[in-house]
Amino acid sequence: MKKIFTIVLLGTIFMVNAQAFKGKGDTKLNIGMTIQNGGTGILASTDFGLGENFSIGVLASYLLGGSDINNVDAEYRFDAKARFNANLGSVLNISPKFDVYPGLNIGLKNFGGHLGARYFFSNGFGIFTEFSVPFAKYDTDAMSKYNNGSTFNIGASFNLD
Repeated sequence: MKKIFTIVLLGTIFMVNAQAFKGKGDTKLNIGMTIQNGGTGILASTDFGLGENFSIGVLASYLLGGSDINNVDAEYRFDAKARFNANLGSVLNISPKFDVYPGLNIGLKNFGGHLGARYFFSNGFGIFTEFSVPFAKYDTDAMSKYNNGSTFNIGASFNLD
């Protein structure tokens, strides 16, 4: 009986209409881990759909560990960025559950670009991954290698609408 219940439950979960990006009015929340040269930490970001294929948002991250992290001031551990995404899931027509979003970001330490992807298992829950690179750095201080280089982010994504 438990096996039958489990199979029915899993089938129901996968039949739910999950959609990675719905367009105008869509709101997503990402919570996860950031990995970069010399440090790892936590991040949260949110994206607000303004049109059929674009969104804006914010990202905040804080480094918790890394090489010589105890000698680093909080201003170098923390970063905040404003983001612009081109949500291409519907353009690529792969699956309504999957979204690819290249974009630009401007932050406290640099101006850069990112490439991300989201996959939703249900209407409210999915996973995301992003890779970000700086194009121009504002802070050239030696300690600014934290939150001022390439980053890899991974975590959970939630649909807030």
